[in-house]
Amino acid sequence: MNESLVVNDSSATPVTGESLPWMEAESLDPNSSLEFSTAPLEFPVNPWDIMLCMSGTIIACENAIVVAIIFYTPTLRTPMFVLIGSLATADLLAGMGLILNFVFQYVISSETISLITVGFLVASFTASISSLLAITVDRYFSIYNALTYFSEKTQQYVHLMLIGTWGVSLLLGLLPVLGWNCLHDPASCSIVRPLTRSNVMLLATSFFVIFVLMLTLYFKICKIVCRHAHQIALQQHFFATSHYVATKKGVSTLAIILGTFGASWLPFAIYCLVGEREYPSVYTYATLLPATYNSMINPIIYAYRNTEIQRSIYMLLCGCFQTNVAYRSRSPSEV
Repeated sequence: MNESLVVNDSSATPVTGESLPWMEAESLDPNSSLEFSTAPLEFPVNPWDIMLCMSGTIIACENAIVVAIIFYTPTLRTPMFVLIGSLATADLLAGMGLILNFVFQYVISSETISLITVGFLVASFTASISSLLAITVDRYFSIYNALTYFSEKTQQYVHLMLIGTWGVSLLLGLLPVLGWNCLHDPASCSIVRPLTRSNVMLLATSFFVIFVLMLTLYFKICKIVCRHAHQIALQQHFFATSHYVATKKGVSTLAIILGTFGASWLPFAIYCLVGEREYPSVYTYATLLPATYNSMINPIIYAYRNTEIQRSIYMLLCGCFQTNVAYRSRSPSEV
């Protein structure tokens, strides 16, 4: 990234009159065959920035479909879909931020634009992670208070979670723009310029708090699911194999959710705590790129697997939905 990720290598466009390595090899003997020099080629565009831009493009396209489906489908107005829409919106903004960062880096380069872009990305990814926590809380309440879940009280706490999620995300995104940056104090810079080390440590610590909360809630959900599956097995006299299969399916789903989230963000969060600004920028890129994949996988886990969203997509894209196919509205615990 342009100010946000400082590349420490010597990638630059050759100056006028300076020939590239393969040009030098060819100019030595016009009649000789082309021989490639062992010296590395110089690229005007960082390949890591290209991969981040490609990741942002895929993220934006995936989540734009989810946002459009939820927005234009009147039946998708339950608390569960509102939270999924919040997650898709945050990931959509994050993908657009990665694209804009690439464009501004190689077209319009300035400190002001750098601060705005970094703040936009911080706010978007914070909203994405916070929305995942909100969905986890919603799933827990849908199981723990199953009888009172579809009540007016549920709508109220969902609105409160949305206000808190986007309010905190906006605040954290504005901090670099309002002055908490290292543009005038390079010694305080972190692995992500122009964020200060203290700012990055705050973001990393917040991630670990959210991750622990999600881990705790999903562990409680797993216990409730196992207990309910065991009770149903006793009441309906199922065999032990049926109880095992139902429990294994629920546990495997939770493991995929937590495993994907942890594998994507943990490397970057850990590196934010231990990394120094003098370290090669390749480490920052190598840990940040997998973190963006979480926003690429989120719509698959939380949206495209949902039957009602699948139905809306079929109606919108294919027009092949058959009215005689029965669809059942599912609770968050089944998604």
